[in-house]
Amino acid sequence: MNKRTCRPAAISHRNLGLFFFTLILMGCGSKNDTTTNKVQLPVPNVKIAQPLTQEVTEWDDYTGRIEAVSSVDVRARVSGYLEKVHFKAGAQVKKGELLFQIDPKPFAAQLNFSEAELERAKAKHELAKNDLERAKRLFSGKAISEEEHDARTKGSQETLAAVQSAEANVATAKLNLEFTKVRAPIEGRIGRELITEGNLVGGGGADATLLTFIVSIDPIYVYVDVDERSALKYRRLAIHDGHPDHPVPVQLAVADELDFPHVGHLDYISPRADITTGTVSLRGVLANTDGLLSPGFFARLRVRGSAPYSALLVPDRAIATDQAQRFVWVVNQEQKVEYRKVLLGSHVGQLRVITEGLKADDWVVIEGIQKLMPNLQVNPERISLVEPKGEQ
Repeated sequence: MNKRTCRPAAISHRNLGLFFFTLILMGCGSKNDTTTNKVQLPVPNVKIAQPLTQEVTEWDDYTGRIEAVSSVDVRARVSGYLEKVHFKAGAQVKKGELLFQIDPKPFAAQLNFSEAELERAKAKHELAKNDLERAKRLFSGKAISEEEHDARTKGSQETLAAVQSAEANVATAKLNLEFTKVRAPIEGRIGRELITEGNLVGGGGADATLLTFIVSIDPIYVYVDVDERSALKYRRLAIHDGHPDHPVPVQLAVADELDFPHVGHLDYISPRADITTGTVSLRGVLANTDGLLSPGFFARLRVRGSAPYSALLVPDRAIATDQAQRFVWVVNQEQKVEYRKVLLGSHVGQLRVITEGLKADDWVVIEGIQKLMPNLQVNPERISLVEPKGEQ
């Protein structure tokens, strides 16, 4: 009876081991199936486009400051009480326009006195001339001595010098009277009056009273500092274009402008570099007919950095970075992506010039570059790039 009960127990253990072995195999098979499903990722959708072929011109951007072509501090040239202000602060004035009137009465009186002194000097000179004529006749008849003749000759010369001195005093008095009318030395926009009516102003010399200032408005200058390589480039461009008939173009924008609506040209490149900074000063001249630009404004200046040339352009978003290397993804005929190193040029709007690494018939991934890898199969959608406006 014991033997009968032992046999079934042995058989049950063997069946149980076989059952667990089968479960283990089933589990392994299930795990492999799951791994296989994870590797089989969906084909990504991307948008591709051929590089835009366009004639472009490179521009170099700088920050500079606007300055007036002419700027004058208006000062009093004679001393006196300020009688009248004849302009409105901030107005446009013409050369020679009356700005201030200093009390002219003391200078008119001085002119009258100088003119009277001149008449007296002339009268004395006429008398001395008559005496000299008589002396010449008497001396020829040996009626007077040579000493007397010489005295009358010198007396006539002295009175002539007195006449000339009186004439100079009259001219000075006329100038001083004229200087009581302070006129605009240049055409431009005038500042506010720094001295109001009724105040005493000092004239002449370094301590002359500053009355106001005037700056010319049209045209205007813009000064920027550039490195040596850029200065050499602009000089070569000027020589190539035949300066001064075709000077290097510039474009300017002020703080509230996104584009560069003001155009002009370089008219000066400093012949000497600043040895402390290693920079060279450039000056652009631009029209300012509407008076929008004012001296002292900060401005962004673009200087043409190349002659026009044909280039390939792609959007900045299509360019990726691999450490220090820039690259793009190109889709081949098998709908697989290729890693393509590129060299970048200048910006043209939202596009970037590609100087090396692309051909005009390549299809570049524009959107969907984040999860790409070499030889990955993709589902491309072809689009066309839009040519940038106003950026050449």
